[in-house]
Amino acid sequence: MIGRSGNDYFFSKLLSYFMTHFAFFWHIVNRIGPLARWMNRRLIDRAVRRSNGRPNPFSTLADYTSWESLTDKTWFGRHLPPPQSTSPARPQPLLADLIPLFDRRLRKPGKPVESEKSTLLFPTFAQWFTDGFLLTDLNHRLKTHTNHDIDFSQLYGLKKKETECLRLNSKMVGQRGRLKSEMIAGEEYALKYFEPDGMTVRPEFKDLLPPLHLRPELPVEKRRTIFAFGGERANATSQTAMMNTLFLREHNRLAGLLERNHPGWDDERVFQTARNIVIVLLIKIVVEEYINHISPYHFQFLADPWAVWSVDWNRPNWIAAEFNLLYRWHSLVPETFEWHGEKYPLVSWLFNNEPLTEHGLASAFVATSQQKATAMGLYNTPAFLLQFEASSIQQGRTTNLGTYNDYRIAVGFPPARTFADISDDPDICRELERLYKEPGNVEFYVGLFAENSRPNAAVMALIGRFVAIDAFSQALTNPLLSRYVFNAQTFSTVGMECIESTHCLETLVNRNVPKPAPEGSITMKQK
Repeated sequence: MIGRSGNDYFFSKLLSYFMTHFAFFWHIVNRIGPLARWMNRRLIDRAVRRSNGRPNPFSTLADYTSWESLTDKTWFGRHLPPPQSTSPARPQPLLADLIPLFDRRLRKPGKPVESEKSTLLFPTFAQWFTDGFLLTDLNHRLKTHTNHDIDFSQLYGLKKKETECLRLNSKMVGQRGRLKSEMIAGEEYALKYFEPDGMTVRPEFKDLLPPLHLRPELPVEKRRTIFAFGGERANATSQTAMMNTLFLREHNRLAGLLERNHPGWDDERVFQTARNIVIVLLIKIVVEEYINHISPYHFQFLADPWAVWSVDWNRPNWIAAEFNLLYRWHSLVPETFEWHGEKYPLVSWLFNNEPLTEHGLASAFVATSQQKATAMGLYNTPAFLLQFEASSIQQGRTTNLGTYNDYRIAVGFPPARTFADISDDPDICRELERLYKEPGNVEFYVGLFAENSRPNAAVMALIGRFVAIDAFSQALTNPLLSRYVFNAQTFSTVGMECIESTHCLETLVNRNVPKPAPEGSITMKQK
């Protein structure tokens, strides 16, 4: 990857200033359809071109290019090649010395910093969404078991045999194309993964991946609440199960709509068409709610397939090792969750879906939207997630990533020449200097979260730039959005109408619950 020029950086700063100011101008642009689409295309193209396009010449397979490194997707891709073996050795502090940099218990004056922009729905969605494709092989951290696509594996599974055991597979009228589900307290949920004993997997779900990190000592009453989902991490918390439940209901709602409009369609066609629609609905929400929330700009990006139909970077997806690491947003997670007037330790919600089924889907979304997330950055990670900060730093070292400065240069930022260029927090600067001696030695993962936050942005600058590069180039290049696929033949007329009218999670929730939530109550953005 080639570093961008100083002139390019100056123009980027000027463009960023213009986009974060003059709100009335951008409001007008967004309201004029053809102008908004043209601007959307230009800005997305500019964002992605800050990186070299796929296929990347390197992967985590080796530090040189080979046929296998260009085709074997069991390995992560790489935005940058590993540092040359002739490069001077840089100090690598002990992990035990780095972890205090993340520990919010050491923050002065001793309490976590809350986000000024995001509700808890933002990190909830981020975790649940990326758990569908950022799948590290825990036995070999240079490898992955994802297929690299946004294919909704959280709901449908990664492999056909997993999908099949989740389907109702019924030819009966009124049941075609559905996913298996049951009614609990008048609302629809997935079937349970375990038998009533909480220990034995139901035979029909033997082909599903077991819930990741599920401990044998987890109490039986919690094990009984675990749902049969395609994603091995979808039961991690009540909040991630909440997200999966929403889209399970939407799939079955769409299947009913398709069956009524196309009574001659069999179970297979109803299922596959509903699945197509649901995947595109997810991409729309990713761009039009989630990415727009991350962005500090007044312009609102669109999930418009036309924006990428003729660009030369429209290539098949391949998740990069750097993208996998920069999404470890542990510091956004509070330690307690407020639910119906009571505060609960968040760890008590791990593998525990009882609160969701007890109070219902709309209530869960509203409660998650009413609570502030904590702020992204150092000295703000809860104690129960510190082990994952350590493993993330180690994964960066195992992958032999370049430095924080290497990646700044690669995407058009100037290198940090002093520690004050990274952070204006004197405590952070002092610790970075003690640990790394020189700004050029700071590791990629540590530098990402040491940065200053940006006004009206949900993430730091370097993270934001990589999110734009990877999210746009991997969401909008989905096969379902391609020029000859994105049409009513693929999705049906009613499916296209549904896609065009859906822009946010609140819309999805309110058409899948018995009683809609109050307008504006389901949001990633604080009021």
